[in-house]
Amino acid sequence: MGACQHRVDLSDIADQYDTFLLDAYGVINRGHQAIPGVPERVRDLQGAGKRVMIVSNAAGFPHRVLMARYETLGYQFDPDDVITSRKTLVHGLYAETPRHWGMIAGQHFGPEEFPPLDYQLLADTPDDYARAEGFLLVGASDWTPTRQAHLIKTLRTHPRPLLVANPDLIAPQEGGHSTEPGTYAHQIIDATGITPVFYGKPFGNIFELAKARLGADFNNTRTLMVGDTLHTDILGAQAAGIDAALVTQSGVLAGMDINQAITESAIAPDWILNQA
Repeated sequence: MGACQHRVDLSDIADQYDTFLLDAYGVINRGHQAIPGVPERVRDLQGAGKRVMIVSNAAGFPHRVLMARYETLGYQFDPDDVITSRKTLVHGLYAETPRHWGMIAGQHFGPEEFPPLDYQLLADTPDDYARAEGFLLVGASDWTPTRQAHLIKTLRTHPRPLLVANPDLIAPQEGGHSTEPGTYAHQIIDATGITPVFYGKPFGNIFELAKARLGADFNNTRTLMVGDTLHTDILGAQAAGIDAALVTQSGVLAGMDINQAITESAIAPDWILNQA
């Protein structure tokens, strides 16, 4: 439980930290739009010698697409300083037994960062689900109730590994929210009893990648995670032993009673900001 100290934005606490780990959706952007004022603040932090990294549950897009989007939005990040749940899954796949995977991903999915995989993108053909020896839930932009029903049915009949590359339930977009893989994964848990392996916040694997990237520069007392969700960003940071700041006006909690959310979740950030 953090102290829940209120400040306006990161400029008010910049002197207390050397490294800032920023979530993406709801913190630096909503969909294809930058959150007003945040690109300038990020540039100010970088200009002051601060290390600014992205730690995001973004899994559906190839790394090159994300980097191009961030640049278009006015951000400049070292590509190796963008740590995503997709990158975390890829890291984990190198330790997996080779198998024929059923891949759940949008048509824009690009497998270039992945190790060589034997996979089939799943759609509306039930036999494709039956043939899979395991499932990779990477992105949900093209997922449908019918496809979800196929997956639940085949997992009930024949339980197999399920790896989930994005634990988020929803993500803030320009016109509202999108349903993310975490929502479908929890439906599968409820319907089948299968326990997936999650990659991304709040789980430690993504924070371990960020720490490895920082190397000798990592100092837990001088590192701050900035996010818009209590159950992924804030909980994950606290479990990783670093401070956490919750933004309240640009992400999934915008318009909600923040104190009530903190009380009901029993997850309290160190800082509460209007925006990054």
